[in-house]
Amino acid sequence: MPMTHTTRGAGGMDYLDLGPVRVSTTPRTPDPERYQLALVTGGLVLCDTSHPYDPGAAPLRTVVLQLPRTALPFRPERVDRLLAQRIPATRGTGAALAQFLGSVGAHAHGCGERELARLGSAALGLATACLAERLDVYDDLPAEAREEALLRQIDAYIEHNLGDPELTPRAVAARHHISLRRLHLLFQDRPEGVAATIRGRRLAGARADLLRPDLMGRPVHAIAARWGFTSAAVFSRAFRHAYGTSPTELRRKRGARKVNDPCAQRTCRPPVPA
Repeated sequence: MPMTHTTRGAGGMDYLDLGPVRVSTTPRTPDPERYQLALVTGGLVLCDTSHPYDPGAAPLRTVVLQLPRTALPFRPERVDRLLAQRIPATRGTGAALAQFLGSVGAHAHGCGERELARLGSAALGLATACLAERLDVYDDLPAEAREEALLRQIDAYIEHNLGDPELTPRAVAARHHISLRRLHLLFQDRPEGVAATIRGRRLAGARADLLRPDLMGRPVHAIAARWGFTSAAVFSRAFRHAYGTSPTELRRKRGARKVNDPCAQRTCRPPVPA
């Protein structure tokens, strides 16, 4: 099982190991086996530690996607044509990848292990599609690779629009210029369909927020709305069906555990008079 937690590299750099890829906050960690796709102002820059590098090509502090060379379905000499070139992030897969990296760098630390692994697969798929577009070989990818890249784009789109109450299978299909039938076919080998995937990810995000100590004062209905639920009653029913308890009960149990924790009791106990 891949490591999917935050760790610190040899140079004191924090990074997220997402299985097939890594996301770091400092560029240019020496690793000849990996490309690095840095999110910079106005786009993306592909780097390679085995080639000379201009520090001015990216800021000292940014979000960097580290890609194993062997994970990309392109010959290295073709990918090398893109080194140090600015990849626009205003449209297409470049925009999707840039939005994804900007969000994952800020929010992935709150995700569970399974969610992080899914994010890693989505990042690799988006990066593959982005580089294929830049190399003008997208149509040359095997049909299976194109389908996988499209599915990863859809995964990333869903992940970053969960708070939009208008996020529906029909909206997802329209956004990616495919039919609703094709969208459902893309998900047919997965445990859940499109609608169930959206609902499940929304519920998981809401559950994580409900357990956050810094959000204990935020009303349940506000957390539900943040994750795209327009009805508090619908959210509560779906939550109970998924987790066997209501959102309010989950919070109450969480609070009771903290109060009954021996360490918490020792911390809150008043000092003994001298």
